[in-house]
Amino acid sequence: MTSDAAASPSSRAARVKLAPSLLSCDFTQLGAELNRIVTADYVHVDVMDGLFVPNISFGFPILAAARRASPLFMDVHLMIERPERYLREFAEAGADGMTVHVEATPHIHRAVGMIHELGKRAGVSLNPGTPLEAVRPVLSDVDLVLVMSVNPGFGGQKFIPQSVERIRTVRRWLDELGSAAELEVDGGVTPQNARLLADAGATVLVAGSSVFGPQGPEVGLARLREALA
Repeated sequence: MTSDAAASPSSRAARVKLAPSLLSCDFTQLGAELNRIVTADYVHVDVMDGLFVPNISFGFPILAAARRASPLFMDVHLMIERPERYLREFAEAGADGMTVHVEATPHIHRAVGMIHELGKRAGVSLNPGTPLEAVRPVLSDVDLVLVMSVNPGFGGQKFIPQSVERIRTVRRWLDELGSAAELEVDGGVTPQNARLLADAGATVLVAGSSVFGPQGPEVGLARLREALA
């Protein structure tokens, strides 16, 4: 069992990392927006192809621009069909870690291996309606597990409450393996549920609209930090 598993809920919550989602920023001010979240831990980059999810976001040029503008860890979430086709290009564009969906490829072990061969951190994700057992065969091979707490494709959705128990289950599995993999949650994360997610075992929280809100990302990040204190 990892030391995090034995730690108190309050100490675990205080160590939770925050990953603002670039999808919610003002793209006319990309560099400035990235500078305003410099106190975050990661930048979460949602890549959508209009096939795996019913939306299209952005690709290599935006990631490359974000990489030039920010020293933060680029946490690239590939919501695309057959992600193996583009892993090298995303690595070259500036990804520090890449997360692929179990639903998007029949060869999840191969995809994870390819990411590691490119010298990047490899993550695996699954949608709310996918049984958790789908990720279990690859848990010992990944650096991150991303539990989607909304159906992917659009920002601003409401958190699916059943996700909390899914987070607890994955946390237990990782602890049983003695895995140091991070447990990330994406979708509907707010100051109101941040502590609940941390107590359930999450170690990284992705937040879009609750960070890039009308009062600015500095305030959004501060409110999440306060909720986790």
